[in-house]
Amino acid sequence: MATTPRRPVNPMDAAEALFKPAKKPVAPAVERRALPETKELVSIKIDSAVLEYFQKDGPGWQDRINDALRAVMQSKPGA
Repeated sequence: MATTPRRPVNPMDAAEALFKPAKKPVAPAVERRALPETKELVSIKIDSAVLEYFQKDGPGWQDRINDALRAVMQSKPGA
């Protein structure tokens, strides 16, 4: 009957087996500011009545929403 040795044959293999492989640190995400006047794709939730109001005049409704938001932004102090 063959018996297994109490100690591993190669001590280096035994030592390495005790340690988990080191995980590479994840690089932090780099936020890049958008260029001025560049449009970005976003997803927002708005009331269906608001959406209908801007869509009733046909294509260009997203630009109309953008213009309305810009007008509100510019009417606030500090804009």
